[in-house]
This record gives sequence, structure tokens and C-alpha cells, in this order.
Amino acid sequence: MFKCLCLSLALIVPIAAAETTSTPPLIKSFSAKYNVLHKSKPVGTGTRELSYLDSGLAKYSYHTNIEWLIFSDTRSETTIVNVDGAKVTPTHYTFKREGTGKDKYYEWQYDVDSKTAKDIKKKRVKSIEFPENIQDKLSYHFQNRLNLINNPKQQHFVYPVISTSGKIKNYVYQYDGEEELMLPYGLVKTIRLKREVVDKKRVTYAWFAPELNYLLVKLYQIKGGVEQFEAQLTDLATE
Repeated sequence: MFKCLCLSLALIVPIAAAETTSTPPLIKSFSAKYNVLHKSKPVGTGTRELSYLDSGLAKYSYHTNIEWLIFSDTRSETTIVNVDGAKVTPTHYTFKREGTGKDKYYEWQYDVDSKTAKDIKKKRVKSIEFPENIQDKLSYHFQNRLNLINNPKQQHFVYPVISTSGKIKNYVYQYDGEEELMLPYGLVKTIRLKREVVDKKRVTYAWFAPELNYLLVKLYQIKGGVEQFEAQLTDLATE
């Protein structure tokens, strides 16, 4: 009798231990800092951060602070997302901009299962047929990095992104080659993606470093042939 009881407990304990073991996230918490440049001259700084909340959700944010001549621009963008393996689903998005010109503020809550989006600022709820893998204007950056980690050879990326007005538009990126960059952070090997918005004459290039788990290390944008901005990685702290 006693031997049977001991054997039963021996079988139960490992199972219970296995149930409490959680799979580590593909991207650990981090804080990455960037220099923001205009025509190769520093005009500000940016910070991209990821942390995991007690609720099980993840908080992903990007902040920039720019001062150029008499122009000032401070932006804060945050998304709260559910991460299921390599799939990101947005639940709450906030954007705030202050500085020269008109200030802006947007805040939305998303419930993909119930097909609703709540505009917190205007206190209204919209019914939306969310497409598969819906993203907000920041969460798609997180999803894109996970896609690169899982499939480094992928050539074409399409993300249905919901805007601050509640409309959905596909963001399309193409693989654009490999490049070794000398950044303030140091020398890194990268892959480059390109996004072109023809109707706005805007082209964005984004560089990701495989050795840093495909972290975004450089961003460059031009519009109508004129440089808009450039961001270069200066520092990285991980969990």
C-alpha cells in the first residue's frame, strides 16, 4: 500500500512541475536607444522598449524627442499586445504628439474576438471585420521582428494595419538586400527591408541585425526625393 502511494506521488509531481513551466518569449524585454538625424546631423533621440506585464500581455513603445532650429517634436507611441508564440494581437494603442504646430492624441482599445474597436478619445465604438493578423500602427513592428526571427529568408511582408481613424490598410515591405553598417552602437551585419508608398512619394528603409535577434538598428525615410529623418542605434540593454 505504502509503495503504491509513493509511486503515485512520483508520477504526479513531474506532471505538476511541467504544467507550471512557461515557454520563454522569442524576444526578451529590452530598451534600445537611437540617435535621430536630419541630413546627417543629430537633431534628437529615440527609445524603443519592450516589457512583459503581470497580466500576461506585453507593452511595446517608441518615444522620440526632436529639436531642430525653432522646431520641436515629442512623440510617444505605446501598444499593449497579446503574444501567442509568434503571433501578436493588439489590444490597446496610444499615440501622443506635442511640440511645434498642432498637438495630437489618439487612444484605441481593440477586441478582435468581438470585432470591436473603441475610440477612447471620442467615446465611440466601431464594429470592424478584423482581417487575419490585424495590427496597430506600432504592433506591426513587433510582429515584423518575430517574422524575421522565424523565417529569416522571407522576401515579402504584408501587415493589415488599423489607423488612428479606424480604417485598415496593408503595409507592404520587401527584402532589399544585406549590408554591414557602422553605427554608434558598433559594426553590425544587417538585412534591409524597403517600404514604398507610391501615392505619397515616400520610401522607408529599415535595417535589422540577425546577431541582435533581428532588432531594428537603423531607419531611413525619404519623401519626394527629400530626406525626412534617419535613426541609428546607439545603445541596447536586454533582460
